[in-house]
Amino acid sequence: MSRIFSVAWYCFRATFRHRWGGYLTIVMLVGLVGGVAMGSIAAARRTESSFPVFWASTHPSNLVGATAVLNPTIGSNSGYNATLIRSIARLPNVKQVESQSGIDFLPLQRDGAPLNVPNFSPQAGLGNGSVDGLYFDQDKVTVTVGRMADPRRPDELMLSAEGASALRVHVGDMLPVGIYTNAQTQLPGFGTAKVKPYRVVDEKVVGIAVFNTTIIEDQAGAGNSSYNLFTPALTRQLLHCCVNYTQSAVQVKGGERNVATVAAAIAHLLPKGFPPFLTQTSVLAKAQRAIKPEAIALGVFGGIVALAALLIAGQVIGRQLRLGAEEREVLRALGSSSTMTSIVGLIGVGGAVVVGALLAAAVAVGVSPLAPLGPVRAVYPYPGVAFDWTVLGPGILVLIVVLSAIAVAISYRGAPHRRGQRGRSALDRPSRVVSAAGAAGLPAPALTGLRFALESGSGRSSVPVRSAILGAAMAMVALVATVTFSSSLDSLVSHPALYGWNWDYMLASSGGDIPQRQVTTLLDHDRSIAQWSGIYTSTLQINGQNVPVLGESPSAAVAPPVLSGHGLESTGQVVLGAVTLAQLQKHLGDTVEVKSGTSVSTRLRVVGTMAMPTLGSGLEMGTGALVSDQLLPAIDRNPFDDPIPGPNAILVRLRKGFNRSAELRSLNKIAQATSNTANFGVIVTGVLRPAEIVNYRSLGATPVYLGAGLAVGAVAALGLTLIASVRRRRRDLALLKTLGFTGRQLAATVAWQSTIAVVIGTIVGVPLGIALGRWLWDLFARNIHAVPAPSVPSLLVILIAVGAIALANVVAFLPGRVASSTPTALLLRSE
Repeated sequence: MSRIFSVAWYCFRATFRHRWGGYLTIVMLVGLVGGVAMGSIAAARRTESSFPVFWASTHPSNLVGATAVLNPTIGSNSGYNATLIRSIARLPNVKQVESQSGIDFLPLQRDGAPLNVPNFSPQAGLGNGSVDGLYFDQDKVTVTVGRMADPRRPDELMLSAEGASALRVHVGDMLPVGIYTNAQTQLPGFGTAKVKPYRVVDEKVVGIAVFNTTIIEDQAGAGNSSYNLFTPALTRQLLHCCVNYTQSAVQVKGGERNVATVAAAIAHLLPKGFPPFLTQTSVLAKAQRAIKPEAIALGVFGGIVALAALLIAGQVIGRQLRLGAEEREVLRALGSSSTMTSIVGLIGVGGAVVVGALLAAAVAVGVSPLAPLGPVRAVYPYPGVAFDWTVLGPGILVLIVVLSAIAVAISYRGAPHRRGQRGRSALDRPSRVVSAAGAAGLPAPALTGLRFALESGSGRSSVPVRSAILGAAMAMVALVATVTFSSSLDSLVSHPALYGWNWDYMLASSGGDIPQRQVTTLLDHDRSIAQWSGIYTSTLQINGQNVPVLGESPSAAVAPPVLSGHGLESTGQVVLGAVTLAQLQKHLGDTVEVKSGTSVSTRLRVVGTMAMPTLGSGLEMGTGALVSDQLLPAIDRNPFDDPIPGPNAILVRLRKGFNRSAELRSLNKIAQATSNTANFGVIVTGVLRPAEIVNYRSLGATPVYLGAGLAVGAVAALGLTLIASVRRRRRDLALLKTLGFTGRQLAATVAWQSTIAVVIGTIVGVPLGIALGRWLWDLFARNIHAVPAPSVPSLLVILIAVGAIALANVVAFLPGRVASSTPTALLLRSE
């Protein structure tokens, strides 16, 4: 065996200077394309894990809830309750409790009058004031510009980017703010110069900060986009007079296993009417659902590139081994064994594959700073170069093993003794399609182009025609699947009914009930309104789990769309979001126990799943339940004892054909008429898009770029194949020219060759691409719990197919020019 390797090594060294270009091609192809594949897969993993990594870096809370709210109707006369917070801190398994209070503040103009700008309209509790370090050490904000405010200084302020933009301030600017008492916020002139601030503080904007819950949020929670953060040094001075509410965050010892127990213990301490504390796991779940599609897109792209790398590299390896076939036949004639002749061609190729695989790993590491993609990128705590050995190790191994196996198989198949057994006729067998086309009388350039496209030839004149056709088909599959997926994504974003919002507007109170009798009269007499339904939002225990619920009348005129089963038809039924159904480990037809606090439980039958709309209070895509409003206790339907009861919100569906602006003005008048001090005002709300939809706007272009990139690669591969075909078939072209082919006919031959390869790829790729795109979209839609309604852009697909054929002729132009100038002397000299 050592003698065999000695001879093989000698042959490699002797031929290296003639073959180094081919080896370098293998190294660069495997290194670059394989590197992009591994880099994409590593980026997918980094993107998918980006939010949990960021979340952990902020020292997050496990539970969040209100511990005080200024509302005399429920006996709450202060916006801060130190006693309740201390009681929560003393509960078993509570690690730490920190709070944030809503400071009654308004930004001021230079003359001292309030500065009324978007997102800072006059209202109580507009400022976010850290009481004891919340957002500074627990749920820590991430500063993107400037620095963290000093918690010991009362004159330093941080703003969100949206807040700074609305106030037109930058880091380093001074912002005068007016502090008001709770009593002042109830005065008719609050928000004007008539009500003088209790105190004026010149705040220095020291940083632009991002809160961990606002990285990925739905539009129901987008009111926090103008977040501001005052330091504990200022907030503590105002707790006795000037805060409207307090929200507390709890870290639990032992993590998630003790969260439910602590939440139940806190519920017993909360005053009447206070909602239960919510777990922060919903934030993580929402973020993962929003980010996952980007990670999937990157992973799929990496898989496609990896497959393309293996196929194309296999073709190049085969060509390199076939170029040495004549030398191996000489060695065979000199008495070399079949093993020796096979190994001779493998040393150089094997070495090139190993070096290429190592280069691929280096490329993957080199592009790693581009990840993670998506909204977390700006705040990711560990940016820069990353070594993901979960991808790099197997990636290197797969490239080496698979490509080496391909090389061994090709070398074994091309060994001189096997070539002799098969005979040359098997290598040069003509295509039946070409024979049929010749019998049909196809013009000579078309017939020759068809032969060049389908017959690879043998020896030094062989051309990888199959890889050209395969590349065209793969590019068409990827491109058509991409546009199908993108069209479906656009359809989802532009059709709110597909993600639960199958009505036009919602009348919502800012913190109480909408008067039932009054609003019924107004809505029933409005000719522009087709249907409406009142709803309540609350939290109930379903099989022991706290679940956000939407309560309305059975068979209501307006209800979220059903994904499976049927809608709510009686009080003994419940319709669940798909995520909630899975969390409860139930199926359609099963029963669940529902109760509120210490009330008696009620058994309900699960009759369907629905595309849950995003309405706040935990109701979001896939999460929540729809129950009869009669099952909600009176305290849940009217938690603040409003003197005029009614629904928390009203879903409104408008008639078609009416002027939308006039309809909206009419609804705003109804909202104003039903507003009162008890419900803090009624507003008209348009579509509230969930976090998934908000984030998909950035995802929308990603599939197109990835598909287009693969298509460009396929076009380049087709062009290189045509150039190689012309170069290797110069003898055939010269012979055709000698037989009377003109330069235009030779160029037409190359154009036919290119067109036929693309036509075959189009015929195969378009239906496969549509099927793949629809399948991916169905999978995607069901994963995010939206209504699966794929959209195929027929006109665009036709234009892509026609454009691909036209592009094939454009790509063939340069090789055609080279073919038309082939000198006939080349043939005469060789003969």
